[in-house]
This record gives sequence, structure tokens and C-alpha cells, in this order.
Amino acid sequence: MSSDAPLVAGGPLPLPEPSKREDPGGRAEHRPNPLWNQYRRTWYFFRQNRLALIGTAILIFFVFAFVYGVLSPANPTALQIYCGTNGAPSLGSCGTGVPTVCTYPENTISPGPGCYPTPVVNGVGYANLIAPTLSVDPPRLGPLPFGSFVASGQFGQPYFYNLFDGMVKGSVWSLSISVLIVGVGALAGLLLGTVAGYYGSLVDEVLMRVTDIFLSIPGILLVIVVILAGVELGLSSFTDRIYLMVGAFAVQWWPTYARITRGQVLVIREQKYVEAARASGATDGRILRRHILPNSLYPVFVQLSLDVGSVPLAIAAIVFIGFPIVPNPLWPEWGSLAAEGTVSFPALLQECAILGSGYCPVPWWQALFPGAALFFFAISVNFVADGLRDALDPRLRR
Repeated sequence: MSSDAPLVAGGPLPLPEPSKREDPGGRAEHRPNPLWNQYRRTWYFFRQNRLALIGTAILIFFVFAFVYGVLSPANPTALQIYCGTNGAPSLGSCGTGVPTVCTYPENTISPGPGCYPTPVVNGVGYANLIAPTLSVDPPRLGPLPFGSFVASGQFGQPYFYNLFDGMVKGSVWSLSISVLIVGVGALAGLLLGTVAGYYGSLVDEVLMRVTDIFLSIPGILLVIVVILAGVELGLSSFTDRIYLMVGAFAVQWWPTYARITRGQVLVIREQKYVEAARASGATDGRILRRHILPNSLYPVFVQLSLDVGSVPLAIAAIVFIGFPIVPNPLWPEWGSLAAEGTVSFPALLQECAILGSGYCPVPWWQALFPGAALFFFAISVNFVADGLRDALDPRLRR
């Protein structure tokens, strides 16, 4: 019988709970949770960085746009095509079942409320070029605050779609694909880097040389080759190309995380608490799970937050050089929209030259708004990553 437990009739009294104590007022007081204190300390240092708070606010806005895009009824893979009503007969007519939008040539009288002015070059009406407007009651379309969007090579057809819908659905694709690609790459790099750093010797040498091979391959070239190889093997559908793109980008990103994790593990495995765990008989699996991996996550998490904003920019670069990531040119993704909106300018200028007019309408909004979304998304995650780095690393806390 323990000497610490008081004897009473019927047996010893139970010892008091270690997580509670009595204060002089007689109230039970919970001892602070060390993990919760660590979270509070991290949040304290994080909010000292104003740029990090600004980036967090922007990311929260994008999260709301993501939720709105998931709940909105628009087609998640390709947007509804609309048809303007003032297209010239030579340009073709609206297809069967295609919703029409009231448009009229600029510098003329509007036929009614909810109609949009469109440019005219040498008598040819560009019924697909609707500039940004504040109108809130167009028929069967909804507001067009961002104007219309037309993919490259379609200026000869009076078809377009609502850029606002493209931006909303683009938030779903851009955020989900970015998190998925970086998450898969980070997980693979974390596991391989941990194994290489902990076991060392031949295992470390083999894994690091494989990592160097993948680091030597240009990322954009790797994505293009993987997608082309998949198409040659018959994987040419929309879903197949998305999976191929995610896999190719994940292969491009994992070597960076493997090297970061390996360097961190090489330091942690020599710490006293790891040696104490090994001396107490803990297995390698327990040491990796309880000591190595948890202490290696901080630099990986910071790098992950930096890379999330780079994925839409990489997609935009691939589409900009003329490679179709997906077979549908109306794929609502910010990077794809920004690239398509930019490469469509030469096609429009060439068409205006054929028509022989000095005036040529330029749909600047097609590149501006998707490009602005890319910019703010990338800069916000960089601000948040800088704040996390300062808050999680004791050497950088100010």
C-alpha cells in the first residue's frame, strides 16, 4: 500500500487529479495545456506581422469565393456559352438551346433595359465583347461586373460566357488543385526525406541521387511530357488530364520537400531527447512517429504555403506557350483564363487588320481580372508564409 494515500475505513482515498489543483478560493483550476500554450504563442507572434494579417484576410476572401463557387449552379468543368443578339449574319447565328443576351452596337440607342453595348468594326458587330458593367438585371444571365470572356480562336463566333462565373468557378479549381498538388508533393517528400535523413548511409545516398535526377528536369517540360504521354496512351478525357497534371506537378515538387526534410532530420536525430528515446528501447517507428516527424513539419509547412501560390502561375505559363492542359478551352481556372485572355489579343488584332480598320476593340478585362486574382492569391500566400516562418522559428521571432 502506498504511503502517500491516506488510510480511511474501506480503503485508501484516491489521489487528486494531476491536471487540476485547488486555488485558495476553493475553485478547481485546470493546469495549462502545453500544446495550447504553444498555439497561443505562435498566434501572438504571427499577428505581430501586419503583412501576414493582410494576406490572411485575402485568403479568407478566396475561401468564401471557393465556398460560393462550390454552391453555385454553374457547370464546374466548362462554363455555359451565351450568344449575343447583334452578331452579323456572316458570323453565324446562335446555336439551338444557347441562351441569348441582349446586345446592341455601341453609339446606338439601347433597345431596352438589361442590354449591353458591343463594338462594331467596319459594320461587323462583336457581340461577344461585353465590357465590364455595373448592370444587375441582364436577362437570363445575371450581373456582368467583369464583362464577357471569349477563348482564343473564337472571335469569329458570337459566343461568350460570363467572366464573373469564370472567376467564381476558377476559385474552386485554382484553390483545390493548388492544395492537392502541393499536398501530395509535400507528403511524398516528407516521407522520403525522413527515411533518408534518419537511416543515412546507402539509403540516404540512393534517395538523394534520385532526388537530384528529378530536380534536374525542368518542371514545365515534365508536366507537358507527362500529359502528352497520357494522351498517347488513350487518357485524353478532361478528368484524365486533370489527374495527369496533378501527378506531374506533384513529381516536380516532391524533391524540394525531400531535401528540406532530410536536412531537418539530420539535425533532429542527434538531439538528446532522440538519444534518450533510443536508449530507453523505443523502436525506430516510434522515434520517427513521436519525435522526428513532428519536429520536421515546421519548415515543410512554410515551404508548402509558399508553393500553393505558384501552382496557378505554372498553369498559366503552360497555357500561355500554347499547350492545352485540358481539351476544353473554357476550363474555368485562373491561370488558364489569364493565359487565354492574353493570347487572344493577337488573334483579335489580326482579325481587325483583315477587316481593314484602324479601330480595334481590345478586351483588356479578359486578362486583367484573372491576372489580378492570380497576383493577390500568390502574394497573400507569400505574406502568410513569411508570417508563419517568423512565428514558428524562435530564431526569427521579433
